[in-house]
Amino acid sequence: METRITFADINKGFMDGLFKTGNYLRHSELDRKLMELIHYRISQINGCAYCLDMHHKDAIHLGETEQRLHSLPAWPECPYYTEEEKAVLAYAEAVNSGHVSDEVFNNLAAFYSKAKIADLTLSVAAIGTWNKLNKAFRTEPGTYEIGQHESQD
Repeated sequence: METRITFADINKGFMDGLFKTGNYLRHSELDRKLMELIHYRISQINGCAYCLDMHHKDAIHLGETEQRLHSLPAWPECPYYTEEEKAVLAYAEAVNSGHVSDEVFNNLAAFYSKAKIADLTLSVAAIGTWNKLNKAFRTEPGTYEIGQHESQD
């Protein structure tokens, strides 16, 4: 598979908004390890190889376990995800699909404020955008190094 568009090929400023959003989310009250779990799960669903490589590396770096990452597609059946994590995963998957039921929202609201739910929603939307860009551009997986995009903010 050959890369179609590299990020060096795009206009200056193209990713400024995405990097600014990422910086905002990194400094929000959202737990970074949990956000990597969410980004990994959404990247699994959306089939983005570059993002899977990136978020796997970042999650491990933040202390996530291989067991939890490997079993993420079966998270509802696993005893080692907390009820909060399950509520977050259900919500993230619902946002990614475009349909959030009252039940899923209310389950999450038992753990998070409306402001934190808004941040979580933005995080899911942002990773979905990155998934789409990397898939369309055919960004080569396997090349990501931990923290390489944080200096872009």
